Amino acid sequence: MPINPIAIIHLDESCLGNGREGDNPGGAGGLIEVRIRSGIERRDFSVHAPATTNNQMALAGAATVLELLSARGRRLRVLMVSDSQYLIKGIREWVPGWIRRGWTRKGGPIENLALWQRLVGATKNHEVQWTWVRGHAGHPKNEYANDLAVAAATTQDSPSGVVESGFPTWILRQREKKKRYLDYDPDIAFTVLESRMQDGDRFAVME
Repeated sequence: MPINPIAIIHLDESCLGNGREGDNPGGAGGLIEVRIRSGIERRDFSVHAPATTNNQMALAGAATVLELLSARGRRLRVLMVSDSQYLIKGIREWVPGWIRRGWTRKGGPIENLALWQRLVGATKNHEVQWTWVRGHAGHPKNEYANDLAVAAATTQDSPSGVVESGFPTWILRQREKKKRYLDYDPDIAFTVLESRMQDGDRFAVME
């Protein structure tokens, strides 16, 4: 039986004015990486909403990218990397119990229920693992995903599917103008995570 290809997705979300009264615009975005014969293929995606929260955009972003991958008709082994504890803790720890109890919880209604159900449905076409990474801690791909999310929230514009990634240009600009990530090799970083997946790592937490 052929082994399904591995995709690694770095996600982030943004909500401008999160928690304030009124409609707060938000966005989510991410970097998709898949190994192909010629090397590592990188693509971007983003989504936006005029009135939302950080948590809602984390769920919407994760569901959207899995749906986009499903539309390509290929089952993948996916590692979802996010700095949203709400997303990662929820999908790994809370959701299994909610499903066993018929999508109910002892403490009252499930917040963002429709988005959680959409996300669970989106996972069914792939083998998905989830891991948390500390946000704003200098992880290049997390920082890039953050920039995609903030841009989507700010402009309230996003592509309808996956597009060619701007990550190579972004990291080159970081190196030239800010002298950041000078020793960072994005291909090696991908290969390390890819190897861990191949070895059966369950990815509790990334630092």
